[in-house]
Amino acid sequence: MDFNRTVLVTGGSGFIGSHLVCSLVNRHPDWRIINLDNLDYCCSRRSLESIEDRANYTFIRGDVCNSRLVNHIFNTENIDVIFHLAAKTHVESSFESPSTFQRVNIDGTRVLLGAAHQARHQLQRFVYVSTDEVYGAGLDEVFDENSPVRPSNPYSATKAAAEYLVRSYWDKYKFPIIITRSNNIYGPRQFTEKVIPRFLTLLQSNKKCTIQGTLPKSRHFLFVDDAISAFLLVLEKGIVGEIYNVGTGCEIPIMQLARELIRMVKNVPDSEVNDWLEFVPDRPRVDLRYPIKCDKLQQLGWRAEVSWAEGIRQTVKWYQDNPDFWSDASKDERPNRSKLENTPSK
Repeated sequence: MDFNRTVLVTGGSGFIGSHLVCSLVNRHPDWRIINLDNLDYCCSRRSLESIEDRANYTFIRGDVCNSRLVNHIFNTENIDVIFHLAAKTHVESSFESPSTFQRVNIDGTRVLLGAAHQARHQLQRFVYVSTDEVYGAGLDEVFDENSPVRPSNPYSATKAAAEYLVRSYWDKYKFPIIITRSNNIYGPRQFTEKVIPRFLTLLQSNKKCTIQGTLPKSRHFLFVDDAISAFLLVLEKGIVGEIYNVGTGCEIPIMQLARELIRMVKNVPDSEVNDWLEFVPDRPRVDLRYPIKCDKLQQLGWRAEVSWAEGIRQTVKWYQDNPDFWSDASKDERPNRSKLENTPSK
C-alpha cells in the first residue's frame, strides 16, 4: 500500500507517545506511522495492542541513541515527519543518574537530528516535545515562549540542552523544527512514578498518599487528549522555527490533588481524609509551580477541551478498571508485530 505521509514517533510506546501513535494510526489510515522505542521500564506493549496489527503501523524496537539504527531507518524509509518524544523524564531519578538523562535526552536528540538532516528524503517537520520545566520555577510570573530558560534539575537541564541543539539546526540550516513546552500531562496508562498514578496506585493498595515536604507545591495539569490535539495542530499549522507552550489554567495544589483522589477512590468522609496522608522528606530540589501562557497556540485555534473534573474522572476509572496493568507490564511478553533491528549500539 502506498502512504501519503510517513511519520516517525520516537518514544511511541510511552504514556504520551502511545496516545499520539494511536491517534495518528486511527485518524490517518493513509499515513504510515513508525514507532521507535526501546521499551524502557515505563512502557508497556499493552498500550498499543489496539493498533498493533494495523496495516499503517510499524514498531521498531531500538534505542534513539543508536546512530547505526537511526541512520538505517532514515536510509530505508522516506520519513516526512518526526515527533521526538523519547526521553528520560523522572526528576528524582535525574538527580541519581544524571549521565543517563544526558545520554538519552541530549545524545539521542543529536543522533536523530543528524540522521534526519543528512537523509536523502527532505523532512517536512521535526516536532520536539519539551517541557514547561525548562523555565524553572515561577512564583509571581507567568512564562511565555520568550521567557528565559532556567532549568533547576538535571532532567529539565537536559531538555533545555536538547532544545538548543534542535534550534541550532533551524538557525544554521533552516531545518523545519517546532518545539512544544507542555504542562504536566496526565491520563490513562501513565506509569506509576508520576504523581497522579502514584497516588492512585497507593490508594488502591490501601496505602497512604505520600506528600513530599511541607512547601505548598502545585502543578498545572493537562489531559493527554488535549496535549495530542495540540501536537497535531502544530504539525499542520505551526510555524517552523517557533516554540509553542501547551497548557491550561488548571492549577491544582498537590495537597488538594491527594485529598480529591482519596475522596474518589476511598469514598471516605472529609473527617477521615487526613488519615490517608503521609508526609515524607522532600526531594533534593523542587520547583513550586510552572505557570505558562499559551496565547501563541490558542491563536492557531487550540483550546483545552477536557475539564479537570472530566479528565480526572476518566483517569481514576481507568486505573480502577486496570489495576494490574503496570504490575503485569514486566511480565508482558506477548508477541508484538514488530520490526527488530539487530544493529549494535554505538
